[in-house]
Amino acid sequence: MLRTSNPRSPRPAAVRPSPRRVAKAPPVEPRLLLLNKPFDVLTQFNDADGRATLKDFVPVPGVYPAGRLDRDSEGLLLLTNDGRLQARIADPKHKLPKTYWVQVEGEASEAQLQQLREGVTLNDGPTLPAEARRLQDPTLWPRTPPVRFRKSVPTCWLELIIREGRNRQVRRMTAAVGLPTLRLVRVRIGPWALDGLQPGEWREVPATL
Repeated sequence: MLRTSNPRSPRPAAVRPSPRRVAKAPPVEPRLLLLNKPFDVLTQFNDADGRATLKDFVPVPGVYPAGRLDRDSEGLLLLTNDGRLQARIADPKHKLPKTYWVQVEGEASEAQLQQLREGVTLNDGPTLPAEARRLQDPTLWPRTPPVRFRKSVPTCWLELIIREGRNRQVRRMTAAVGLPTLRLVRVRIGPWALDGLQPGEWREVPATL
C-alpha cells in the first residue's frame, strides 16, 4: 500500500540563526587607576559578610579590577572601566610581567633561586621560568596586623617577576622550593608601579598600554 504524508502534520520549525555577539563599545573616557591594596582587603566591590572591599578605598563608579590580588597579599592593583584594556592587562597570554617582593621563611640559597628561575612543578603543572633574586630588606609600610615570625627561623626578601596568573602562584612557587611566604607585596605590573602609594591610596594614569 502506498503511504502518503498527513497534510495536517506540522512543519518543522525554521531554525533561526543565533544572534551575533556585538563587541562592547569602549567607554567615552577610558580610565585607569593604580591602587595600593591593603592587607586583608578583598579584590571586589561588595561582600555579603561585611569584609573590607575595594569600595572602602575607591569612590570611583564604573571601574573594575584588571586581574586579582589575594586577600592576604598587598600592593599594586589596576582598575579600569575599559573592558578591552582590562582583558589586555589580566589575560596571561599577553605575559605582562608582574613584580613581587616576597618575605620568606628561611635563607634563600642560590640553588633555590635557580629552581625558581628554571620553573617549578606545581599541582597544576610546571610554571614558566621566573626572574628571582635576593633583595635587601625593602622600606615598606608596616603591615597590620604584623607578620608572625618564628624567632628561631631567619627570614629574607626575594624579588620575583612572573608572567603568569595562576591562583596564589608566587606563594606556591616559594613553598615548592622550601621557602614559605610570610608577606607578599606586588610592586609593579608591566609599566605601572606603586611609586610611593601608601596602603589604600590610588592615583589615575593615562588609560593606555
